Amino acid sequence: MNQTDHVPDVSGPSSEPGHESASRLSPAIIRLRAVVAAARFHGLELDIRDFAAEPGEESPSPATLVRWLEEQGAVAKGMRIKWRYLVKMTNSPPIVLMFRDGSAAVMVAAEPGKGVVWLRDPLKDDAAAPVPVDELRLSRIWTGDVLLIKRRRDQSEADAPINLTWLAKMVLREKRSLRDIAIASMTLSILQIFPPLVVMQVIDRVVNYKSMSTLISISGIIVVFSVYEVLLSYGRRELSMVLTTRVDSRISLHVFSRLVSLPLEYFERQQAGNILGRVMAIYRVRDFLTGKLMSTFLDLFTLVVILPFLFYLSSTLAWMTVAAAGCIGLIVVIFMGPVARVMTAQMQAERERGAILYETVAGIRTLKTLALENMRKQIWDESTALVIRWKLAVGRMSNWPQTLVMPLDLFINRGIIMIGAYLALVSPSSVGAGGLVAFMMLGNRVASPLVGFAKLLDDFNEVMTSLGEAASVLNQPTETKALTTGMRPVIKGALSFDGVDFTYPGSTSKALNDVNFEVPAGTMLGLVGRSGSGKSTITRLLQGVSRSYSGYLKLDGIDLREINLTHLRRSFGVVLQDNFLFRGTIRENITAGRPGYTIDDVVRAARMAGAEEFIERMPAGYETFIEEGSTNISGGQRQRLAIARAVITDPKLMILDEATSALDPESEALVNANLERIGKGRTMVIVSHRLSSLVNCDQICVMDHGSVADIAPHDVLLERCDIYRTLWMQQNRHTEGKAKPGSSSLVAEGE
Repeated sequence: MNQTDHVPDVSGPSSEPGHESASRLSPAIIRLRAVVAAARFHGLELDIRDFAAEPGEESPSPATLVRWLEEQGAVAKGMRIKWRYLVKMTNSPPIVLMFRDGSAAVMVAAEPGKGVVWLRDPLKDDAAAPVPVDELRLSRIWTGDVLLIKRRRDQSEADAPINLTWLAKMVLREKRSLRDIAIASMTLSILQIFPPLVVMQVIDRVVNYKSMSTLISISGIIVVFSVYEVLLSYGRRELSMVLTTRVDSRISLHVFSRLVSLPLEYFERQQAGNILGRVMAIYRVRDFLTGKLMSTFLDLFTLVVILPFLFYLSSTLAWMTVAAAGCIGLIVVIFMGPVARVMTAQMQAERERGAILYETVAGIRTLKTLALENMRKQIWDESTALVIRWKLAVGRMSNWPQTLVMPLDLFINRGIIMIGAYLALVSPSSVGAGGLVAFMMLGNRVASPLVGFAKLLDDFNEVMTSLGEAASVLNQPTETKALTTGMRPVIKGALSFDGVDFTYPGSTSKALNDVNFEVPAGTMLGLVGRSGSGKSTITRLLQGVSRSYSGYLKLDGIDLREINLTHLRRSFGVVLQDNFLFRGTIRENITAGRPGYTIDDVVRAARMAGAEEFIERMPAGYETFIEEGSTNISGGQRQRLAIARAVITDPKLMILDEATSALDPESEALVNANLERIGKGRTMVIVSHRLSSLVNCDQICVMDHGSVADIAPHDVLLERCDIYRTLWMQQNRHTEGKAKPGSSSLVAEGE
């Protein structure tokens, strides 16, 4: 079973690149090979096993390929062009041309004078001669779509620190929508000037001179302007919604991608509920950017247009309006610091309460079986009381600036008209009755964005606090570079440890101390030792979970840190003591991450893991739905499904870390019996406290305090290794005198 065959929605055998014939490969494989060939020109080594197709796509579309390439650290763009433009692309790097049958080819050159482009077969190496193709021949197979690829040189949005600048760039990427919204807002602002002017004319001319014809004319003008204002307002709201949803989707994609790129070590050190609470805080920032901030800035267009007209009507009243709004802003600025401090404490308390809720739901089985409801209720009550205390403190602190601002706000809305009326009585030439009414209509529109902008500073406290919480998680060092760069060698399974030292973050003692051993490919290696001796640490280093070790850890002669992390992990099969199964069918769990595998592949993997027998007894077979937490299957069944999930990729190296320690004797016997068959032709690293399950291993490495005490077959260790002999005797006292040491088999242990 070759892993390169099993790209989503693709089936069929394949071998090494350059040796297949197109008739043996599906069009989707050929298209992916064309993309890989074009990316190689820019120094990007891609693996089609990293590709995940969109549901329902028989062959990957340009948009899907762009998504994949950008995940791998490239800049890509899909576009549709005509022949006359394609043939002029003489200085372009390799371009992927999409064909109607779902395949593709690589265009490496063009000759406008001859009217041909030169295409290279993506299944052949770079030294293969390209073929000239003219417009007539190409038009029969080419869809008109091309894929342009280049290597990303600068820091991408995916790698840039999460801060207000990053979020602002996300919004500013929607230049076209922002331009249209700005035009609509400016137009609306201009239109808003006319109704007050019309009212002023109605009062000064229609009412005073009792002119019916003027009233009819003015009414017609008002209707026309009102229609335009309604349509423009609708258009601006529609554009704002489109902008908001686009920014929301882009932020969500980036945040999730950044989260899953964080190393496993970080998640092991942090509380899951705490992480989720901090990450979700970024959506408060999103709501601020696309909600209050955007609406306030849109209203500022009104301010820019209308404020000069207010000074034209009455400079005295206009200055009063601006001064009152400025005082409001000053009050808000003064209270920003105190409000921010108590708000930070409130968010911390809410995050801790959320972590308690998450932990309770995650551990509900233990909570119910041990009757811990009252204890958890007490913890929840205490955390809720702390949240309420800080929420009350925030409310009281925020109440002061709101109270101080209110008189100024009332002065803008009510006091200005009283002063304007006084001026109209004292000095009728300064402002008339119609001018006063027009000023009030426009003044409210101006005061609103000024007051809103001042109050925006208050919301800015909460936004910056939320952004800091999200950034504390999302700005952690990621594995992105290791996941997208590095060598992708063919894995055979030879392991070599040369002076490997490793210390866990925050620890003062070494978990591994000068570990030295090597095993050839195809070896079944057992790892034994007392708890804390470093067995699981070795498996963590092999999986690339921790790369901060010193010394040399080599796989097939290549330092593990030089190998692409995604390629490394996909080349391994890993089975842990407590394996996690996702909600979904048995088939979906076995093919997790490899949706292109066929049902025959799933059955073959289940048979190797000894799971076929119980799966076929289930009413829905391989379509049986597994509930959250795998509550509807037994522990042994879950473990065998995990083994099937590991072996379906036919890995050349498998790691089993206490994979059978939690199983009942019957399930353990089934698993151990299958391990001998699974282990043929591949390297197996088996960690187990039960030495009897390792007696048939080619080599057994005995660990003690992070160092290798000895490494040899079972019989040799019994003779010369005191630690191994002591562990063996402790576990096999009941068989002393009844069976010779080493006579047990993997199957016998289960029996």
